[in-house]
Amino acid sequence: MLTKPLTLLTLSLTLLGAHNASAQATAQPAKQPAAKQPTQQADKWVSLFDGKTLDGWKAVGSPDTKWEVVDGVIEGSGEPSMLVSTTGPYKNFRYRVEMKINDGGNSGLYFRTAPEPGFLDGYEAQVDSTHSDPIRTGSLYGMCHVYQQLVKPDAWFTYEIEVRDDVWRGREMTRIKVTVDGNEIYEYFDFDRQFGPGHFAFQQHDPKSLVSIRKIEVLPLPDGN
Repeated sequence: MLTKPLTLLTLSLTLLGAHNASAQATAQPAKQPAAKQPTQQADKWVSLFDGKTLDGWKAVGSPDTKWEVVDGVIEGSGEPSMLVSTTGPYKNFRYRVEMKINDGGNSGLYFRTAPEPGFLDGYEAQVDSTHSDPIRTGSLYGMCHVYQQLVKPDAWFTYEIEVRDDVWRGREMTRIKVTVDGNEIYEYFDFDRQFGPGHFAFQQHDPKSLVSIRKIEVLPLPDGN
């Protein structure tokens, strides 16, 4: 019987095959990890206020209004007017502002507004803690109203607005999410899509109002549809 020679031949061929496979594995270059693709929303917040000047902003309205920077803070006082950003327009975005309003004061945080807006141009997030107008901070003026006092007068707070044109159940709309001091108040669906891409602005409502702003930043978002 040839059992032993066949066994040795089989073993030799097996070892030769293993050696060749090892050589081929060694010869092939190691696979490089896939490069990470940059994301469009990688926390690229853009500041719209340099903390020193009103560069990038302009006042629109009464000549008797006053917008100035005092100790790193924008202050609005005097007769009715708007302070509007000259950058933009912006379509989809997150917009974050640190601000306060005096006792009895009234102001508004405007977005998607005109380059030279009046009080009725664009969406307005109300800024009002104790004014005679009972519509308080957190409200989307004329659309969704909050009557509870969320922020005390003369207290700094963070206002954040997220805006995206979207489709819900087959209907086009503008989605507006309102957050105050990290607490999401509501999300409003504007099926009329009343205002398209536009600018940011702040309202000086009346001579008894003093609005203060110390931080303004925007995070552009990609188109959703």
